Amino acid sequence: MIEVMPESSGPMLAVRATGTLSGNDYSEVWIPALQQVIEKYGKCRCLLYMDEEFKGWDLAAMWEDARFGFVHRNDFDKIAIVGGPGWVEWGTKVAGALMSGEVKTFTAEKLADALKWAAE
Repeated sequence: MIEVMPESSGPMLAVRATGTLSGNDYSEVWIPALQQVIEKYGKCRCLLYMDEEFKGWDLAAMWEDARFGFVHRNDFDKIAIVGGPGWVEWGTKVAGALMSGEVKTFTAEKLADALKWAAE
C-alpha cells in the first residue's frame, strides 16, 4: 500500500510505502499524485518512505515505476529514498544515474532529515 503523507506541501510529495506495492498503488495513488505536482509546479521533489512493514514491489509496480521514471526523468528536482532493505540503496544509485535531479538515500531513523532535504 502507498499513501500520501501529510508532510507533502507544494512541489514536495512524500509518500509512505508499506507491505508489497502493487501496480494499482502506482496507477491509483503514486502516479496521479506525481503528475499533479509536475503539472502544477513543473518539477517535483519527492520522498518515498519505506516503513518497517515494507516488503517490495510486485512486477506490475516495478513496470509502472520504471515506465513513469523513464518518461519523467527530467521532471524531478530531488528524490529522497528513506528506509527499506539494503538492496534498495544499490537500486537507487542505478536509477539516480538515469535521472536529472538529485537522488539521495536515508535510513528510516533519518526521516525528518530526509523530509527537510526534499523540501529545500
